Amino acid sequence: MTNPPSRPGSAAVDARAARHSYPSEVLERLSADAEQILAKYPEARSALLPLLHLVQSEDGYVSPAGIAFCADVLDLSRASVSAVATFYSQYKRHPNGDYTVGVCTNTLCAVMGGDAIFDRLADHLGVGHDETTDDGKITLERLECNAACDYAPVMMINWEFFDNQTPASAVETVEKLLAGEVVKPTRGSDSVATFKEVSRVLAGFDDGRADEGEAAGPATLVGLELARKNNWRAPAGRTEQAAEHEAGTEPVGDKGSSAERKPQAPADTSPSGPTAGDDSDAKGGSDAKGESDAKGEQAGKEGSV
Repeated sequence: MTNPPSRPGSAAVDARAARHSYPSEVLERLSADAEQILAKYPEARSALLPLLHLVQSEDGYVSPAGIAFCADVLDLSRASVSAVATFYSQYKRHPNGDYTVGVCTNTLCAVMGGDAIFDRLADHLGVGHDETTDDGKITLERLECNAACDYAPVMMINWEFFDNQTPASAVETVEKLLAGEVVKPTRGSDSVATFKEVSRVLAGFDDGRADEGEAAGPATLVGLELARKNNWRAPAGRTEQAAEHEAGTEPVGDKGSSAERKPQAPADTSPSGPTAGDDSDAKGGSDAKGESDAKGEQAGKEGSV
């Protein structure tokens, strides 16, 4: 027996509507935040990315209600908003854990042990890629390059760096997260914020922690220190005004582009080639052909002798 179709006012319709809307107090708060975000952009549509982070900071993922909110604020279709939300990996389409533990398994980190770290964490937590522990604490991910190759292998927790990791140190760190302890990254802020807190920062709301900790460690600064020690300096460059004036004037290829080359043949000035009335061109072509035929005939005679 099939279920009858849902009718307006039915429990199924009401539940579906609830999934696509926020309670009034939440909607009021998000709308006030959205106004601050929109004020930064001349084109309202440009605010879509931070708005997606905003709703993610509310729900812990980009929910159906979040999609509907962004669409209504920007006067876009829900399909258009969903297309953007599914394009970027920082937007989650299902509930995310309080802490996203990402292990870089790109080439260098993998060679240095990234795959072993991921496998150990997967076994320890009982989850795989993009899966969340039953208590909702940790979502495990394989990450592409984190731009920290000088500290490989690298693990990130809510986009904070944990450098020079081993399987044992990674397990120790996630155990602290599961126990509710404060975890300090190798570089950056004094502690790791939750996924919702970080999402709000990515929406453009300052949490006052931007200047905490060091941003670049010793391994990153080796080249700079070596340059200072040897007094190496970059060659003096042209002024900004001169560079702008000369922009686009560099030759293209060995001889420059066709637009810069002086006309050398009739086809350079006439797309259809020499005109029928141009006697000099016609004569030149005829003479050249006759000379070529004569040389060919002479070569044939010499060959037969």
